[in-house]
Amino acid sequence: MKSVALLPAGSVSDEAARHFFHGETVAWKYHRLISDVFLSTVNNISDYSIIPIENTIEGSVSLHMDWLVHEVDLPIQAEWVYPSIQNLIGNQAEFLNEAGQVDFSKIKKVISHPVAMAQCLQFLNEHLPQTEREHTSSTAEAVKMVTKQPGQGIAAIGTLIAASNNGLDVMARSITDHNNNFTRFFLVGSKPYEAKQSDRVKTSILVTLPEDYPGALHQVLSAFAWRRINLSRIESRPTKKKLGNYYFYIEIEMALDTVLLPSALQEIEAIGCQVRILGSYPRFTYEQLCN
Repeated sequence: MKSVALLPAGSVSDEAARHFFHGETVAWKYHRLISDVFLSTVNNISDYSIIPIENTIEGSVSLHMDWLVHEVDLPIQAEWVYPSIQNLIGNQAEFLNEAGQVDFSKIKKVISHPVAMAQCLQFLNEHLPQTEREHTSSTAEAVKMVTKQPGQGIAAIGTLIAASNNGLDVMARSITDHNNNFTRFFLVGSKPYEAKQSDRVKTSILVTLPEDYPGALHQVLSAFAWRRINLSRIESRPTKKKLGNYYFYIEIEMALDTVLLPSALQEIEAIGCQVRILGSYPRFTYEQLCN
């Protein structure tokens, strides 16, 4: 049986994990903080960690990316996407008007993870413009906090499974700003993941440019371009060593064991760039996993 570390039960990570590992026997290791999720696998408490890495609306989750790059050395073993559907959750009886309908003006505070909160700004600005907003470590944590503070006028943004787990009501469904809101997840760990196969393979690398080489980034991109190697993502992030010094996170639509990619990486290293391989891994679409 494989063991998997992830954010709390009822979070989007939990829903996504159960979707990805459907049909497999898994021991779940829930943690409140993403740092503890990473460290669970680093310390061999779990085989893998599940890391939300990017969202349709909010883009990269910078904190999680920084942990992957600066704090741990855990190869990426798989990638998949899952729809992030958020809901307004609470004890509905607290917020009913005389007609038996939910009166949003009775909600004093809304709590949730900052990314989930940002995904629902249109709803919040329209229905709860004056309501206090407070961030938590996860959507599941937010829903659990509502149960611990009854009668305080607090509601949470979270998943349907979190509402069910905590005996709360869904007062407004699917309140995310866009219907095509998906979150991308990485499965990281030292053990290769082989339970599912995909014909889509990606390779993620970090490239640090030499400081005294004008035009180095152009040459890096050219090494891929003339070989017709497709890059699906490139993002600059600070190295945290010197102001104005960056590394480039690059996702490549090709497996590491192909003929062209190793030669491209050798060309990049030949001009003085440092290259770190974060993983070469299968990627799965939501549709693939649903079939």
